[in-house]
Amino acid sequence: MKKKPAKAKNTKTKKKKVDAIPKNYPVLTPHLTVRGGAEALEFYKKAFGAKERMRMLGPNGAIGHAELQIGPSLFMLADEYPGGGGGGVVAPTTLNGTTLTLMIYVKDVDAAFARALAAGATQSVPVQDMFYGDRMGVLKDPFGHAWMLATHIEDVTPKEMAKRSKEAMEKMMAQPPPAPAPTV
Repeated sequence: MKKKPAKAKNTKTKKKKVDAIPKNYPVLTPHLTVRGGAEALEFYKKAFGAKERMRMLGPNGAIGHAELQIGPSLFMLADEYPGGGGGGVVAPTTLNGTTLTLMIYVKDVDAAFARALAAGATQSVPVQDMFYGDRMGVLKDPFGHAWMLATHIEDVTPKEMAKRSKEAMEKMMAQPPPAPAPTV
């Protein structure tokens, strides 16, 4: 009778299966780059009521990675690192602009907007009722990022929204263009 060969022992330690998306993290998370990370963290707390989840310092005490939460939403933040190995990242203030606007729905847009302005933001678009059913305003934070704050005030059907949109665009096009800035 032939003996069965002994099974080789598994010397590898079995790894515990982990979720591809970590617990308490959304699938999509904005990551802001700023110049002045510690100040930015304090601004977002004061202006938007953000709660700091974590902070890791990088070289020279800069913010290497931080996580903030506004309501159920998460965003991440780090100081700019222009010369990094992968090309680095820079803040909107370094680029003199941003291509991103972050949107926050709040219960009272007028109060939230005033709080952000008092914390150091500047107004880009005043708070006003919009054709699509939100009361909305846009501001720029001291670190170059644009934020849209809104309170939903009316449910608008797609048909009514199309009508209002057309009226709003016609009104906007009928206004004279702004005067050019004076040259120095």
